[in-house]
Amino acid sequence: MPRPRHALALAVLVAAAATPTHAAPADAQAPRRAQHPSADKSIAFYVGKNRTESGSTLLGGFGHEPSSHWLEIVPHRRHPPGSTITVGATAEADLPGRLTRIPQATETAKYLTSNYSEFSGFPAPLTNGGLNEHGVAARDVWSDSRPELVAMTPPGQTGPNYSDLSRIAMERAHSAREAVDILGRLIDEHGYTTYGGNSHLFADANEGWVFVEYAGGQGLWAAERLGPDDVRVSYPGYIGDFPAAPGNPDFRGSPNLVDFAVRQGWWNPASGKPFNLQEVYGTPFPGHPGKSAPRDEAPWRHPPTLESELRRLGDVSLVDMQRMVRDPRWSDDRSGYGQVAQLRADLPNPELATLWVANTAAVTAPYIPFHIGATAVPPEYAQHRYLTAGAAQDYLNPEFAAQEATRSATHLSKRLMYYTCDRPEVFLDRVTKTYEGFEAETLHEIGDVQRRAADAYRAGRAEQARALLTGWSNRRALRGVDLTEHLLDEVEAETKARFGIRPPRVDVPPGTTAGPGSMDMSLPADAVAARDRITCDMGNGWADGTTVDRKGQVGDPANVPDLRAQPSAEGRFGWLPLAGAALGGLLAGVLITLFARRWR
Repeated sequence: MPRPRHALALAVLVAAAATPTHAAPADAQAPRRAQHPSADKSIAFYVGKNRTESGSTLLGGFGHEPSSHWLEIVPHRRHPPGSTITVGATAEADLPGRLTRIPQATETAKYLTSNYSEFSGFPAPLTNGGLNEHGVAARDVWSDSRPELVAMTPPGQTGPNYSDLSRIAMERAHSAREAVDILGRLIDEHGYTTYGGNSHLFADANEGWVFVEYAGGQGLWAAERLGPDDVRVSYPGYIGDFPAAPGNPDFRGSPNLVDFAVRQGWWNPASGKPFNLQEVYGTPFPGHPGKSAPRDEAPWRHPPTLESELRRLGDVSLVDMQRMVRDPRWSDDRSGYGQVAQLRADLPNPELATLWVANTAAVTAPYIPFHIGATAVPPEYAQHRYLTAGAAQDYLNPEFAAQEATRSATHLSKRLMYYTCDRPEVFLDRVTKTYEGFEAETLHEIGDVQRRAADAYRAGRAEQARALLTGWSNRRALRGVDLTEHLLDEVEAETKARFGIRPPRVDVPPGTTAGPGSMDMSLPADAVAARDRITCDMGNGWADGTTVDRKGQVGDPANVPDLRAQPSAEGRFGWLPLAGAALGGLLAGVLITLFARRWR
C-alpha cells in the first residue's frame, strides 16, 4: 500500500521539471529517507456473488508494509457530542502534511481489522480496512497518480489520509455504496492527505465499489460500482472509462473531476476519446499483459490479466479466494497479513459475518475465521514489538509486559517464511499442504459452531453466542500458533541437519572488523525486482502452478500432524548431527587405541 520512496521521489522530480509552475519547493518534496523501490505492493480481489460457489460476495487481499501487524476487534462505541479525531500527516511524511482534527461520528460500528505501526509521517495505528458489523468489507491498495499531480501536492497538505479514510469507512458505513459517499463528502469538505495516490475496494453482500483518491491537493476522487457478475483485481487500484456527463448511478466523482482534466489539457471532450481515468489521472500498469517472467521488475502487476484468472476459476469458492491471497507470486516478505471476507445476505444474525485472517503473509500462516460477534483475540495475535516502529528507541512499558511475553504469531510465521523461502523446493509444498489441511478442519467445524451460535441468538442469548464464537476462534487461533511453531521447529531442524544455516553473502567495508553477520540486514537499495526480496515463488506460484492450476484441490486434514503424538523436531532430525558426532568419536577412539598399541 505505501508507495516506494525512490519511485515517489523520481515522480516528483520528473513532474517538477515538466510543470514548474505547479511544483512545490524541492525541499518540501524530498523524502525523509529513501528506500528501495518495490515491484509488488498491496493487492485486492473482488468476486461478485453470481460468480461464487456459495452465492456470497468475496473480497480478499492484503497490505504491503515493512511493519508489525496485529489483529484487533474494535467494539461498537458511542462518543460524546463534539468529539473529534486527528487526521492527516506530519512534516516527516514523503509529501509533508499537517495533522488536523475533524468531527467524529456520535456512534461508530464494531469492526475487525489488521493494524500496523509504520508508514512515514502517518500516525499509528494504521489500517487498510477489514470487516464491520454492517457487513461492509474494505481493502486499501496503492494507485499511483500521474507525476504532475504528485508535484502539485502542496506542502502542509491537510485532510484525512488513506488510513483515516479506511478506518472511518469501517466506523460509519452501512453498505459499500455508503462507504463511497462518506469518503467523497470527507474529501470535499476537509481535503485529502496523499502519499502519491491511493484507492479502496469496498464490498457488501450485493455489490462492490472502487474508490480512487488522486494526489495534487485538488480534491480529485472517483468511484465505480462493481456488480454481482463482476470481478476486479486492484494491483494497482484503477478506474477506466468514466462517463463525462453526470447522472450515471454506477459512478461517483468529485465536482471538478472532468473540468480539471480539461483545463490541464489532459483530456479533450472533442477528441472522441473516452474519459479514461487511468489514462488521464493515473500511470500505466507496471506489469505486462499475459504471463510475466519472475525476474520482471513488476511481475503480474497487470490487473486485466489477473482478472482473467479469476474468470477462469469459474464459480469461485472460499478456498479459491484464500488460495489467491496466499499465492506465492505476491504473498511474500512484504505481505503484512492476509484477509478474506465472505459476505452473505442470508445470515441468521449479522454477528455471524466472518473475516478469515492470516496473521502475516498467508504463504506461511494459517487462516483463522473471526466473526463479528467475537469479543477478543488471543494475545499471541495482539501487538508485539517485533517490527514495530520505534521499538528499538526505548524500553518496554511495563503495562505491556505480559502481552509482549506471549508468543508472537507474526514472528513465528515470519521465521517459518524465512526458512521455507530459503529452500521453497524442499519445504513449500509441505507447509502449504499442512495449512490447507488445517483450514479444511476449520471449515468442517465452522458450520456447527455457527448453527449453535444462531440458535443462541434466536433464543435471546446473545452473550452466550458471542462467548461461543470467541472461544472457538481463539482455540483455532492458538491451534494455528502451535501448528506454526511445530512446522518451524521441524523445518529448522531439517535445515540444520541437511544444509546448515546459510551465512549471509554481503560485502564488509574495508577496515571494518565486524563480520558479514553483523552488517546491515536491510534489503539493498538497488534491489528492484520482486524476486530480489524474500519470496517462495517457484516461478509461477507453487511447484504445481498458480491458483487457477490448483482449482479443485482441497486441503486434507490427514496432512495436519497430531501435535500430542509427534516427537519433537529435534528428536526426529537431531539424530543426524548427533550420530555423526558419535561416529566421529568412535573412530577417534579406535585410532587412538591402535596408535597406542603400535608404540608400546
